[in-house]
Amino acid sequence: MRKKADKVIEDIKENVKYLSQLGVESIQEDSAEETLREKISHCQECPLSQTRRNAVPGEGSIKTDLMFVGEAPGREEDIQGRPFVGRAGQLLTKIIGAMKYRREDVFITNIVKCRPPQNRVPRKEEIEKCKGYLFKQLEIISPKVIVALGKSAADFFIHSQLGMTALRGDLYEFNDIKVMPTFHPSYLIRNEGNRKIKKMVWEDMKKVMAVLGKK
Repeated sequence: MRKKADKVIEDIKENVKYLSQLGVESIQEDSAEETLREKISHCQECPLSQTRRNAVPGEGSIKTDLMFVGEAPGREEDIQGRPFVGRAGQLLTKIIGAMKYRREDVFITNIVKCRPPQNRVPRKEEIEKCKGYLFKQLEIISPKVIVALGKSAADFFIHSQLGMTALRGDLYEFNDIKVMPTFHPSYLIRNEGNRKIKKMVWEDMKKVMAVLGKK
């Protein structure tokens, strides 16, 4: 009888070891992210669901230490169901590359998952209805640093009356996560000839890289 019990215990240990090698924890996280993605895609919680083409849950690695969070999807994002795929997205991809990451190495999303009409700023009630999805993404991913792109994203994480120029450049804390507010890529595009703004964004990204051990 003792030998049978010992055999059962050994079999359990082997199964645990096997599942660990398969990355069962990772499978559970992937499943949670996929379930959340489906929930966002079919969300009807606010009026934005009536005017969108596609919800835009976000994309990238859920094993990352770095998240980029913008304001809301734009026209191209609404069409494709992917975040930051227009001109601003192309610039963000270049910034990510300059930071020695690939786009697929980080996670990119917005505080609001559906496009506001005419790309207007999301309303407080829309953010309120949508914020639970972002909180769940933070729980699943558990990043070390969030880069908040633009004033709306910065205001979500940081309670301050400062404008973006004064706010950016410093790291803040949100639920034990470092937050770096910086200018939205679309703002850089609108001010294409302003080297000072580009330099400020790069200074911000260098501070993020330092926290993450990137040289």
